[in-house]
Amino acid sequence: MLTRKQLELLDFIKQRMDRDGVPPSFDEMKDALDLRSKSGIHRLITALEERGFIRRLAHRARALEIVKLPEAMEKPGFTPRVIAGDRPAAPPAPPRGAMTVEPVHALELPVMGRIAAGVPIEAISEVSHHVAVPGSMLASNGNHYALEVKGDSMIEAGINDGDIVVIREQTTAENGDIVVALVEDAEATLKYFRRRGSMIALEAANPAYETRVFPDHMVKVQGRLVGLIRSY
Repeated sequence: MLTRKQLELLDFIKQRMDRDGVPPSFDEMKDALDLRSKSGIHRLITALEERGFIRRLAHRARALEIVKLPEAMEKPGFTPRVIAGDRPAAPPAPPRGAMTVEPVHALELPVMGRIAAGVPIEAISEVSHHVAVPGSMLASNGNHYALEVKGDSMIEAGINDGDIVVIREQTTAENGDIVVALVEDAEATLKYFRRRGSMIALEAANPAYETRVFPDHMVKVQGRLVGLIRSY
């Protein structure tokens, strides 16, 4: 499944190649998607390439090839309004008695790889792709990022293998918070946080997993869970 920005970029590249026979430049892509820098375009291009929608041709400037299109773009009449600029100046008046539907504001967050909800895995620091997240899920202040869950140790907290968790960056936590904890500067895990004097307990939400207890200097809180996204 593509994020909104990935879909917009793929459609813009297709439109320009259909019109001019060559793909747009990165500056043109940046302006079309209203991004601040070309680094965002590089990330979107990489994500589209990893998902098999485009191919970069070596040793050629601006060389992109569209390999396939999402099903929605293959249907006749598909023209995303964000790129084509055909949004009506004013929405039509709703029928009398109709419920007003507020637009959903979404932001793109970097997915920093996978986080263990099970046995801790290596610490994560590189962006793998981006995901659109409703703005209502995010705090008004602070930085946020997302992680893909691996494992089932938090299943009784409603967090399943393959879910995307939304994390607010912070270095402190209250007892009972679900946090991203960095253990001994090497392993990252998603667990309940419990302080016991000078010790920190990282507690699973699955009775099959034992609670792990460490001296507080061995555990660093990297963020607190604020939301969850699940694909069906």
